[in-house]
Amino acid sequence: MAQSVTFDTPPIALALAGGGPLGAVYEVGALAALHDALPTLDFTRLHSYVGVSAGAFVAAGLANGITPREMVRMFIENEGADGEALAPGVFMRPAIGEYASRLALVPTTLLAAMWASVRSLKPSHALAELQRLSAVIPTGLFDNRAIERAMRTVLSKPGRSNDFRELKSKLFLIATDLDSGETVEFGSATMNHVPISQAVQASSSLPGLYTPVKIGARHYVDGALNKTLHASSALNAGAKLVICVNPLVPFNSTVAARAQSHLVERGLPTVLSQTFRALIHSRLEKSIASYATQYPDAKLIVLEPSKGDADLFFTNLFSYGNRRRLAEHAYQHTRAQLLARADVLTDEFAQYGIKLNLRALEDPSRKLLPTARRFSRGEAGAAASKLIQALDELELALLR
Repeated sequence: MAQSVTFDTPPIALALAGGGPLGAVYEVGALAALHDALPTLDFTRLHSYVGVSAGAFVAAGLANGITPREMVRMFIENEGADGEALAPGVFMRPAIGEYASRLALVPTTLLAAMWASVRSLKPSHALAELQRLSAVIPTGLFDNRAIERAMRTVLSKPGRSNDFRELKSKLFLIATDLDSGETVEFGSATMNHVPISQAVQASSSLPGLYTPVKIGARHYVDGALNKTLHASSALNAGAKLVICVNPLVPFNSTVAARAQSHLVERGLPTVLSQTFRALIHSRLEKSIASYATQYPDAKLIVLEPSKGDADLFFTNLFSYGNRRRLAEHAYQHTRAQLLARADVLTDEFAQYGIKLNLRALEDPSRKLLPTARRFSRGEAGAAASKLIQALDELELALLR
């Protein structure tokens, strides 16, 4: 077994929150902006990484040497072998096996409920007995085993590892133990034997959407159930500067760029989305406040969308065009955030030997993605991607 190698770099960490497809898209765009704005910081060689839910995919990739720009091609453009492995269809496969196993329980469960109701001879007991049928409801709509297989494929490439213990940086992927409700840190000393691909699968298993993930004798679900960022994992490991990206914020129509109707008029999905975001964000604010007391010698820099960002809140993430558009949106919004906070951030980053590239932030022509994709597949597309990457890297090198 390979031993962990410590980089000769400042103790800088990255903490990525969840947010489903929206979270992954936003984080990839935001990280590409950070990559361009901080050319002296190698995001694949940080002290530690923390990933929750969608953030687990991105954190695992970075810790394995996949750069933010490579993630754009992989997650957003779905280019190359890695992109094909993580194609959108991987995340939306119906849980046929779960449906079948639950359906098989219907006859015996229904008969048991009916027999118990007849024996009680009390109509009021009938409804209670019929609650037994809740056991036949599937625990998730989609099968996340394909996600685990895809991540295993990506992390099996040369130079990467599916073993926490072989990584050069600390990686913590957060999940929740379904039976105890406790937070679990995959990658910690007691849980680093679990393959990274399984930890990603568990961390991103949003209840109701995906079936719980069985690892050993335990079942795990989404890591966001208890905390939003879990930046404390990196802080406890010795990080002194943690860059945090949180894709989910509640929408505030009073600060939106254009007038919006009342959210209740958009139906239950919008109401649930707003409720979930408000809960997630309130916990984040409390955590950040507590970190200031618990870790007085550490610094957190939090980047997240504007609460008035209607485009982000109301967009349907399950289309290819929207995925590209929102990645660009996250890239430009993060650049604007960094530039607006440049006076403070320049000094804060300088304490850790990091230079903020103001020229890159002030350049209005910089884009994450080409306006239109001239190449979609084959050698021409791969060549174009490599050319764009080379030009980006050359420009960054000249600006350093």
